Amino acid sequence: MATFVALLRGINVGANKRIAMADLRELLTSLGFTDVRTLLQSGNAVFTARAARPEKLAERIEEAIDDQFGLDVRCLVRSRDDLRATIEGNPLGDVATDGSKLMALFLSAAPDPKLVKAHDPRSLAPDEIRMGDRVIYQWCPKGVLAAPPASGFAEKYLGVTVTGRNWNTVTKLGALMEG
Repeated sequence: MATFVALLRGINVGANKRIAMADLRELLTSLGFTDVRTLLQSGNAVFTARAARPEKLAERIEEAIDDQFGLDVRCLVRSRDDLRATIEGNPLGDVATDGSKLMALFLSAAPDPKLVKAHDPRSLAPDEIRMGDRVIYQWCPKGVLAAPPASGFAEKYLGVTVTGRNWNTVTKLGALMEG
């Protein structure tokens, strides 16, 4: 069995796409996943499953959410090793002093290098944005709402789905996966 984290995009933000975390845990358990745990109310779930490609797990979760709740929700799945690499590879750790203002923008796929060359997210804030493996790290010293819209930029120009988590949440998910 392997450990994974599911990152649901846009869950429980505003009045739309509401899913209680107890219902999400029940849904994931019904898919045969075990040791299902959620973090916060924003669609973060850690679970164990037979080794499978994260993309296939994400598809299964998306289909089940649509079938069960009638919601079109994108899901990104990362393995324990993937999330560990995201945490250990943080290139902004020496300048990002507040975990609530450091974002990990998880990408659904590695963007085409040609698109990155033509539309590099770092151009939005060269001192505050770095690219990683299927993740954009964004330091938002004046707060997330005042930061350049790297998530929307990546979706528009790089053709990927993005879901963001602040660093406090990322490290809590990492600890939950290790735990």
